[in-house]
Amino acid sequence: MPATCHQKQTPRDEEFAKNLQQRLNRVIGQLQGVKTMLDENRYCGDVLMQLAASEKAIRRISELVLRDHMQTCVVEQIREGNDEVIDEVMVLMKQFG
Repeated sequence: MPATCHQKQTPRDEEFAKNLQQRLNRVIGQLQGVKTMLDENRYCGDVLMQLAASEKAIRRISELVLRDHMQTCVVEQIREGNDEVIDEVMVLMKQFG
């Protein structure tokens, strides 16, 4: 039986994990680009546009992970009778509100 989120481990589908890694690598590249732009004293508007794109990409990653968490870990915990996981979800959702 796989480990549960309650044990602070989450087995993820290989394709999903690969998708997350690709998205993270893209964001890391964007942020490195922002750093370079700042080092080169590039126009503030251009820097802000890149920061906005990075924030949007990070938010999308967060949404994907939260959805996966709800569909796997949370459902599993509720089925096992752990209704306290709902409080955890509420805290998590407030972080992204």
